[in-house]
Amino acid sequence: MKTAKIGLLGFGNVGGGTYKILTDNKQIIEKRTGISPEIVKILQRNKKKKRFASADPALLTEDPDDIIKNPEIDIVVEMLGGIEPATSFMVQAMKAGKHVVSANKAAIAANYGLLTETARKNGVRFLFEASVAGGIPVLTSITGALQSNNFIEIMGILNGTTNYILTKMTEESLSYEEVLKDAQDKGFAEADPTADVEGIDAANKLSILMALSFDKYVAPEDIPTKGISKITDRDISSAASQNKVIKLIGTARMEDGKLQYCVQPTLLDNTHPLAGVGNEFNAVYITGDMVGELMFYGKGAGPLPTGSAVCGDIIDIMKNLEV
Repeated sequence: MKTAKIGLLGFGNVGGGTYKILTDNKQIIEKRTGISPEIVKILQRNKKKKRFASADPALLTEDPDDIIKNPEIDIVVEMLGGIEPATSFMVQAMKAGKHVVSANKAAIAANYGLLTETARKNGVRFLFEASVAGGIPVLTSITGALQSNNFIEIMGILNGTTNYILTKMTEESLSYEEVLKDAQDKGFAEADPTADVEGIDAANKLSILMALSFDKYVAPEDIPTKGISKITDRDISSAASQNKVIKLIGTARMEDGKLQYCVQPTLLDNTHPLAGVGNEFNAVYITGDMVGELMFYGKGAGPLPTGSAVCGDIIDIMKNLEV
């Protein structure tokens, strides 16, 4: 059987989930593709950190060059998070002739043009389904089954932390501060929640969605963005009295030939499909000129849902490898 050699840059939650799927479901992948995925090396920067999955110590390295410059490796999977050194590692891997898969929305949103152009110039593929909405296959749908459509509007609940907070504020009549602490205690929110609660994470994801659906790159910092940290229980009650809910929505729509976009708390009628998306779940609501209205719904984070999307990209590349 043919073999695809894979290197993982990062072995945190997403890296661990990806490793677990590629090992636990290896036979399923082999049966469906006729190719065996083989993990050759894993970059693990902090050996003391608790891991979602454990790997053969012989696979582990602290030197990224063991993956990036390894002539044996076909596919480099970047799951480090942050803009640097992740972007530089991806560029180096592409220039070395390796296909790249990434789950890193911050790096992709910040350097979309550089990464896509470097991949094109070097004749390699660059896939990043897991960078938006975790396990939900929205990017591959936009670039695949929906690519004959002119997109009219995209609306998304793109951040699970803020959706969890707003859901609990609505359902349990709790204050923002109370729910944020609860979310932090349960691991849904970071100790420093700024990127989530101020809409920065959602803006990164909206930037990527717009680049693929409207063929227009807008840097995340150029997207008008407002978070949820100023939402009060009084705001929630006022919305409920109008049969509405408040959701943090990333929106992009064509109006008179011009693309309008923002991330902000939005009043939605209780009957709107996005209104019922609760807790840490994500959803993307798309309107196309031919397909009409569609909604993609599922877990927007977590080792296995996000790892599933990463593995989907890996398998897509595997099928087209000359191995």
